[in-house]
Amino acid sequence: MLAAHLAPLAASLFSLLAIGSLLLAFVMLGSRWLKDYMLAFGAQSWLIGILSALIGYYGGYRELYVVAALTVLFRGLVLPWLILRILRQMSAQREVHEVVSPASSLVIGAALVIFALLVAIHVTESLGLNSNVVVLALTVMFSMKLIGFQMLTLRHEAISHILGILILENGIFLGSQILVPGMPLMIELVLLFDLLVAVACFGVLVRYLITHIGTTSSRELRRLTG
Repeated sequence: MLAAHLAPLAASLFSLLAIGSLLLAFVMLGSRWLKDYMLAFGAQSWLIGILSALIGYYGGYRELYVVAALTVLFRGLVLPWLILRILRQMSAQREVHEVVSPASSLVIGAALVIFALLVAIHVTESLGLNSNVVVLALTVMFSMKLIGFQMLTLRHEAISHILGILILENGIFLGSQILVPGMPLMIELVLLFDLLVAVACFGVLVRYLITHIGTTSSRELRRLTG
């Protein structure tokens, strides 16, 4: 495993980018403004793209340069641009109906990170991997997945739900890049295609909510009809 045998400089760079990605997830948790969510996600995707390029450089995985370029292009530019276009059609520009306040969301997020750290330590000890980078990568991956689920559960705006899915997927992708850098390029292409489909479906959902319900809050979706 590459992460378990890194030089100090490489380990520091990987750790810095992973922590930066996690902090940007907290930016989304602590904000009410939908546009801020999207800008933070774009910045997070850029950090993950840079991380992929560094892993390709230090590990000798040339295909990761292509993955890094695709990550920056699609996750960092195309997806934010598409969702910002959808945001212009929305009547709401911020979270109005909150289950918990942003401050409480940050506290819950911090508790989830602590839980993720404990799980990561247990996993690395079980596998016999005594590497701080491996522990950090697992912690960030688990934390971003849990924060993604938190946004899906505790936010009502449609944009918050799609961002929860994107954060969750970013966490899986970040962890896999550090822990399993030899992941085939085709898998990344499939993941990017899935994200584009998810955003397209999100755009259709937003138009439906605005046209038939007059809001983009999922609070109004209380009854299934068929």
